[in-house]
Amino acid sequence: MPESDDLQLASMSEEEMKKARSFHQSFPQYSVTPLTKLSGLADYLGLRSLYVKDESYRFGLNAFKVLGGSYAIARYIAKQLGKDVSDVPYGVLTSEKLRREFGQATFFTATDGNHGRGIAWAANKLGQKCVVRMPKGTTQTRLENIARENATVTIEDLNYDDCVRKAAKEAEETEYGIMVQDTAWEGYEEIPTWIMQGYGTLATEAAEQLEEDGVKRPTHIFIQAGVGSLAGAVIGYFANRFKEHPPVMVVVEAKAADCLYRSAVRGDGSCVDVTGDMLTIMAGLACGEANTVSWDILRNHADAFVSCPDWVSANGCRIYAAPLRGDSQVISGESGSVCMGLVAALMTRPEYSELKEALKLDGNSDVLLVSSEGDTDPERYHEIVWEGLCGTDKEPFSELL
Repeated sequence: MPESDDLQLASMSEEEMKKARSFHQSFPQYSVTPLTKLSGLADYLGLRSLYVKDESYRFGLNAFKVLGGSYAIARYIAKQLGKDVSDVPYGVLTSEKLRREFGQATFFTATDGNHGRGIAWAANKLGQKCVVRMPKGTTQTRLENIARENATVTIEDLNYDDCVRKAAKEAEETEYGIMVQDTAWEGYEEIPTWIMQGYGTLATEAAEQLEEDGVKRPTHIFIQAGVGSLAGAVIGYFANRFKEHPPVMVVVEAKAADCLYRSAVRGDGSCVDVTGDMLTIMAGLACGEANTVSWDILRNHADAFVSCPDWVSANGCRIYAAPLRGDSQVISGESGSVCMGLVAALMTRPEYSELKEALKLDGNSDVLLVSSEGDTDPERYHEIVWEGLCGTDKEPFSELL
């Protein structure tokens, strides 16, 4: 693809990510999530090392999404009050004084589950209102998790991207209504950028944890993408951190909603939308329209885009759930497991040897993955791990370097 001016990369600088992490550290619920080293699996696959950032421990919400939503809400409130976000840590945001100064807003969002739960949790903690719209196919469990945070939440007869449009329209029509979405479009980029910066907390933690274990720089990073916000944040951070010698960085999507992959295939730098129901077990990745802020980073700094059918994710869930001797178990949901399934396929199946070699995956590779969620939908997780859901379909995945 032709390179752009790369103007969005600066938003994911180490300085910006540290500011977001400092904010998250002000929460009483904050703790660094584990970076699990799977030495036995690395040996089995033929890698030097394999690390997994386990976000199932994040703020007790079983997923990473709360990092972005909470930071964006804080940035919005700070801006309205003419303050820097460093002046409104958790203790200030939850104070009666701030509530008198700011009042009460209604934060609208659309979600497949984890993002909306994070927004609802943050709004609830900060004494704000929240309205969440969810796409058809969403499970009742995911809706109930959000409802428990005192949010107004519904499952609509719409796909994810149409739910985004519905929520945005409702926010416009509501007094003190604010749209907090990790999907960016022309004219709506500031809040999605804040959300991406919030995700940087997990990237800064992972980089420090790797160094503590003797890995100064991962050679490879595989990161999953829906709209691309997490991928853009992680790839943007590591591209800034290792400007002279960045890792090989791979974007991984669900085949039913592979808007970034299709945009890469087109090859002219424009975004390609995926429409329809986008049916996939990877509910958190079922997004058909790319975040334009993230896309600008990914088109310049991702080394490959891979489109994966559901069996790749299902295999990843099972590999995490049944560790080799000496390794720790990771409870990883469908959207969190696709990168593990991909790496395992690349390293063990001859039909993918060409991609493995192109990515230079071998015994000298230090690989970083992010398990972005735990078993956020326990029934679906059990179907995959216990009952073998999506275990027989060996439809090949597609890749673009």
